[in-house]
Amino acid sequence: MRAVSVVAVAATFAALCATAVPQAQAETLLIERVNAEAGRMLPARGMRMAEVERKFGAPTQRLEPRGGESRSRPTINRWTYPNFIVYFERDRVIDAVAIRATPNEVGPKAPIR
Repeated sequence: MRAVSVVAVAATFAALCATAVPQAQAETLLIERVNAEAGRMLPARGMRMAEVERKFGAPTQRLEPRGGESRSRPTINRWTYPNFIVYFERDRVIDAVAIRATPNEVGPKAPIR
């Protein structure tokens, strides 16, 4: 008899909690959107320029190379695509960064120094 009453109280409590507490809602954070979009294909670190162009097509813009003055300052190339930018050290991908979805999208605040 006592076990039945404990189960009944627990079921009643669960029903009250489900109806009394509103579900939390929030906007999607930039970091969550970027992580979700990371699932879509971006150039992988170490890919060569020719591989990137073969897989993703020609970039919309090839920015002017920077660096290359010495061995410790290798040439850095940047290619712009509609949804991301690819950074190359010499001819290898070192990073690919997603572009913001909208101009007014707010990202994380800069660290205080």
